[in-house]
Amino acid sequence: MTDINNRIGGIVNSNDVVLFMKGSALFPQCGFSSRAVSILDHLGVQFETVDVLQDPEVRQGIKQYSDWPTIPQLYVKGEFVGGSDIMMEMFEAGELQQLFEEKQVAKA
Repeated sequence: MTDINNRIGGIVNSNDVVLFMKGSALFPQCGFSSRAVSILDHLGVQFETVDVLQDPEVRQGIKQYSDWPTIPQLYVKGEFVGGSDIMMEMFEAGELQQLFEEKQVAKA
């Protein structure tokens, strides 16, 4: 399991914003992933996506890496933020925008 943790850690730490999701930003494969992409697009930040449907090891490994049972999962500057519901709550409260500003996340 350490190999997959190292792979995931490499992805998380080499991108300012990473969304582990089902599908891609252009073609989300579930409503929660679609909502997460919409939020990030609306905020205009640069982000990478990882399609967990393409790699069963990553799909299972990301849940253990974050100790979070669901996908999508958002990471900002190496830190786990949460899933779709948390993203929505933070967005509606203005906290997600604030987090991106504080962390100096690049605009798209």
